Amino acid sequence: MMHDNKSETKAEAPLNKTMNSTSPTFCVAMLKNGSTVKIEGKPEEFLQTIKDADFAWINVQVEDLKEEGKKVASMLGFNQAIIDELVSQRFSGYDDHTTELGLLLPAVRVNKLDVEINKLIILMKSNLIVTIHGEHVTRLVKFARYAVTFFKKVPKNLDDVDKISQVLIRILDENNERNFDGIRSIQEQGEEISKYLIQPSAPRQELGNDIYKMKHALISYLEALWATLDVVHYLRYGDAELITDDPIILQKVGMLSTDLTRQISISEQMSTVLASGLEVLQSIYNNQLTMLNNRMSMLAVWLAILGTAFLVPNTIATVFGTPIAEHLDWHTQLWIIIISTVLAVVLVYWIMKKKGLFPKVQ
Repeated sequence: MMHDNKSETKAEAPLNKTMNSTSPTFCVAMLKNGSTVKIEGKPEEFLQTIKDADFAWINVQVEDLKEEGKKVASMLGFNQAIIDELVSQRFSGYDDHTTELGLLLPAVRVNKLDVEINKLIILMKSNLIVTIHGEHVTRLVKFARYAVTFFKKVPKNLDDVDKISQVLIRILDENNERNFDGIRSIQEQGEEISKYLIQPSAPRQELGNDIYKMKHALISYLEALWATLDVVHYLRYGDAELITDDPIILQKVGMLSTDLTRQISISEQMSTVLASGLEVLQSIYNNQLTMLNNRMSMLAVWLAILGTAFLVPNTIATVFGTPIAEHLDWHTQLWIIIISTVLAVVLVYWIMKKKGLFPKVQ
């Protein structure tokens, strides 16, 4: 998400007495008696709530995703091997153990042109879904404000797999929406960069560096979106035992896929625009280099002409200083020097012009 932790925490105002703190570790559950609760604390404090729940969602923040994640998974009844498998992946992962399902998704945060991709692990079994992440992923804490209301809207007559699938889809949608915010930050920075492209006095070295950063940010952002789309594609047919095969619910997964495809298309269009910007910048550099070369060539030509204007009279004067010119008076010597110099300069100028050595200076 584009906001920093401070701004996200500020947005996470409590809704009721059970939400007074901003703890990133919490449990939201629909109990078998029909009531919905949200409690905060440590994962071990949620075990009794899970036993009494029709279905539940637990969110846990950890410092070490692998070691602490394995402990949390084991405590909640999951196979630790799922965590090892998911954490070893770069951006995304899908690990189906029939009775347990593990997903790895990228959680993107963009600050100007700095793209940070964090890992979000989702574990599922029967009536429980668990999300595990590091301290920089705060989007689910914000969504938890509305989780109780969302749980109440899940129909009571659905099968467990349908209920937990709806919770999963809502979590995926929330993660995607926060990821999509990243493109706005990149677009804003792109607008700032485009202003300098039309200014001839803009520092080209800094501009080139900024364009490179924007290109790198877009590539990183696109990698995250493609990784998310890979995971969604695994879910869209409901092949896993823990994913619903209800066509109506699966349509929502298809909508996630459509949204991701659209965002990828927008990012690729930005990449095309960026490539055009790079071509413009390259043209500017080439034009400046051509102008500089032309000026240097012009200077060299005129130096040659001026050199002729100084060399010819100097040479003739040297000759006149010898006994060869004793019979010539000074008037004759002066006219010979002037006429020779003018003829030599005109001749050199004509040769330069004839050979096209005078460049066009823009």
